[in-house]
Amino acid sequence: MRKVVVSEFVALDGVMENPDWTWQFQSSEQEQYKFNELKASDSLLLGRVTYEGFAAAWPNMIEQTGEYGQMMNDYTKYVVSQTLDHVDWNNCQLIKGTITEEVNKLKQLPGRDILVCGSCDLVNELHHNDLIDEYRLMIFPVVVGSGKRIFKDGKEKKVLQLVDTKTFSSGVTVLTYQPNPK
Repeated sequence: MRKVVVSEFVALDGVMENPDWTWQFQSSEQEQYKFNELKASDSLLLGRVTYEGFAAAWPNMIEQTGEYGQMMNDYTKYVVSQTLDHVDWNNCQLIKGTITEEVNKLKQLPGRDILVCGSCDLVNELHHNDLIDEYRLMIFPVVVGSGKRIFKDGKEKKVLQLVDTKTFSSGVTVLTYQPNPK
């Protein structure tokens, strides 16, 4: 069964929205990590806002980003939206149904990991419905102060198990968590 892997850029204060604050920490280690992560996947699961940003940018970035950009454009993209009527980016499919049913169907299909990037509202919905198999939080040593945070206030407490850590020379740390076995 395929895994849903959430991979996010997160500030120390939990902000993940509009991650322009990440550029000052760019490193070849981080780029290689993200390349390997994408290569272990074969599809993307995106919310509407992230889809619109990616669809506007990635088709124009293949030449400068090489194989990474080619994968971003060629992979199947599943876009969760109740407001979009169609999606135009290469290999996109619109998901309008019940998120739990649709994501569970995707997990049953053959293939590699399903990668979720950005998509804060979608991540919260996936988290709330226990649909995330792995959380990869790339923590940047910066306090942003305002913006959407990775987890909204919720009533339920979820305990996660730390399964891996990586620290880059830039000070960025990747914390990898999986749901705690029940």
